Amino acid sequence: MRFKNSIELRLWGRYALFSEPITRVGGEKCSYPVPTYEAIKGVLESCYWKPTFIWYPDKLRVMHKIETESKGIRPIRYNDGTNDLSYYTYLVNVEYQIQAHFEWNERRPDLAFDRNENKHFFIAKRMLERGGRRDVYLGSRECQGYIEPCVFGEGKGYYDHTPGVPLGLMVHGFTYPDEGGDGMLKERLWRPVMKERGVIEFCRPEECPVVNPIKRSKIKTFTAGKNFSPVDELAEEVERDGLA
Repeated sequence: MRFKNSIELRLWGRYALFSEPITRVGGEKCSYPVPTYEAIKGVLESCYWKPTFIWYPDKLRVMHKIETESKGIRPIRYNDGTNDLSYYTYLVNVEYQIQAHFEWNERRPDLAFDRNENKHFFIAKRMLERGGRRDVYLGSRECQGYIEPCVFGEGKGYYDHTPGVPLGLMVHGFTYPDEGGDGMLKERLWRPVMKERGVIEFCRPEECPVVNPIKRSKIKTFTAGKNFSPVDELAEEVERDGLA
């Protein structure tokens, strides 16, 4: 299903590290074979984000062969500030196609005045054309990513003729207090399958089979003119700066 405010983008980079939590216990990190729902959501928020709406990744297409490379890293020990030696396993030469849309955050009635779908949608498209409003990272800060518009499904991919590949249990993402409505930060898990043409269809957060509460947290408040700019002001700023 394609929504009327859908955007389609190409995401690529030299390295990616969508770290699997179970491998981080000993200080080492190993990437999942594909991006998580939450990682894609973070890329979309780097492109354009407002608390008024929530980005929903719909589909991901894996374009390049899934390959890894291990590197010796010297992270800082938290207990004494000295360096340690760890091995991080990165994905290399990654490229994806993404289809996503946004929906209003119904848990934020205080921001209902900012719900102008047309302006939000076209600002998002303009920001995508310019590579996003903020830096894009592929799971980790040392993995720089890049985005640009594309047509989802176009072009040849490495897994175009590969049958369905189950990817096992993976982190789907986090439900934040202002999204769940109960003030709880929650972790979601699911079992994705990479189907023909390397396409992964994401389930919606409320459809995840495993949801674990993490902690209770406060909902951040936003005040126009203080820490929030309404979309009308932002649209004027974008036009004034020659970005529209």
